[in-house]
Amino acid sequence: MSAILDRTMTFGSGRERPVVEASPTRPVARKATTIAARPQPRPGADPGAWARRLRNTAAVVVPPVVVTALFLLIWEMMASSPGAVLPAPSQVITDTWELIVNPFYDYGGNDVGMAWQLLASLERVAYGYALAVVAGIGLGVLVGQSTWAMRGLDPLFQVLRTVPPLAWLPISLAAFQASNPSAIFVIFITAIWPIIINTSVGIRNISQDYVNVARVLRLNGFEYFTKIMLPAAAPYVFSGLRIGIGLAWLAIVAAEMLIGGVGIGFFIWDAWNASMLSDIVLALVYVGLVGFFLDRLVAIVGNWVTRGTQAG
Repeated sequence: MSAILDRTMTFGSGRERPVVEASPTRPVARKATTIAARPQPRPGADPGAWARRLRNTAAVVVPPVVVTALFLLIWEMMASSPGAVLPAPSQVITDTWELIVNPFYDYGGNDVGMAWQLLASLERVAYGYALAVVAGIGLGVLVGQSTWAMRGLDPLFQVLRTVPPLAWLPISLAAFQASNPSAIFVIFITAIWPIIINTSVGIRNISQDYVNVARVLRLNGFEYFTKIMLPAAAPYVFSGLRIGIGLAWLAIVAAEMLIGGVGIGFFIWDAWNASMLSDIVLALVYVGLVGFFLDRLVAIVGNWVTRGTQAG
């Protein structure tokens, strides 16, 4: 009894805390061990990340797939009705199966696979578009920096850019006396105008703060061009480049219909003369896919180059 009173008095005086002893009915240590052994989530791990990523992917992929499927279904139904002229998608695949599975055949002359037709057209586009990029950016910088050049050249540019691409073909054939350079010139003259206009707008919209910094640092002309002018105007320039590549691809298809030879444009015209509508439909699908790929390619390069900047 005295021992119990001593312990109670000691606790009440604040000199010693009571000791809680473990008992079979109160497994304190066992519970603590169980909690400590439970696996903890890794820092930064998000159990719902995969679900959100899957939903985002579905939001991007599902709409075009559904719309394309509906389009093909409607096309199939309309083309299968009595009196329909255009082939149904199923008939296009059946008629052009050899072209689809063997795109690299070469029987000589113009009788080559779709891959060679597209590569021939892309080669012409590459030459004409490269020339348009060099000349378009150079003239755009000149017009954007010089008020005199803008007043003198802008009216001429505005008149020439309204001329349809095929209207240039007779002039180019008369000047070059050959079909391939003529097609390249048509691509060049078609793609150059949006590059000039967008580049000049970008140059004129360079912030005055950038110009003042260049003056303080005493940059020479080349340093100002590469470190100030082009980076600041790059969003505008690549907007023009994207428009230009689309126009270049449109122009080559139209030009090749008239100049002949190997190329996707001449393939479409030759299939029309032979009344092979399924071949024309397949070629149009390839033309659209290649045009989409070219636009995406320029857009990816533009996003990489202009990261951290924005137009306007």
